[in-house]
Amino acid sequence: MHAVARWCILPLVKTSIMPNHITHLRLLTGIGAAVAFGVGNYFWSAWGGAIFFISAMLDRADGELARVADRATPGGHWYDLACDMIVNVLVFLGIGVGLREQMGWWGPVMGGVAGLSVGVTFLIVFRLHALGTHPSTAFKLPIYFDLDDSLFLVSFCAWLKVLLPLLVASAIAAPLFLIIVLWRSRQVASQAGSNPVPCTTSPRRGQTPGSNAV
Repeated sequence: MHAVARWCILPLVKTSIMPNHITHLRLLTGIGAAVAFGVGNYFWSAWGGAIFFISAMLDRADGELARVADRATPGGHWYDLACDMIVNVLVFLGIGVGLREQMGWWGPVMGGVAGLSVGVTFLIVFRLHALGTHPSTAFKLPIYFDLDDSLFLVSFCAWLKVLLPLLVASAIAAPLFLIIVLWRSRQVASQAGSNPVPCTTSPRRGQTPGSNAV
């Protein structure tokens, strides 16, 4: 997805558009997707999936513009991460609210569990970045694997009318993944305490994809 985003932003390289401008759009479209999911019928869920897909692509585009046009800033990096956390938490909450007629109060509860777990996971990601360690390295993921790419499944599940199984799976998997992240982050923090490494570059806005991009 990063390669597609990089191709899309090439016309913007010689313009005055900044990565934060794209991040603003990512935040707004993400909130719009969450609201659409919360309506609870297929028409709006399908639109929510489409809007979320665009939002996720914008999430990759801001970092690619920063890298290609050399417009990376530390503030932009943290703003990007914060918007990711807000959007992903709200989307799972929106899906849960939208499924309230099928699942009763379990819908919003499961949406809250999944959303809260994702939010806390992002807070740990913030800490890993502050320690100078990229999450892909900390969790020993394949070099070109991007955890965020898995969130594109939300859009396809919305279009295929399988948001309910997605929510149930997320309400189980997200807390389990959070436990793994907590365990691994403690190890990384311990290693960083013994061998501190300053965070001098922005993983989202200043390095190449794969070894850095989330």
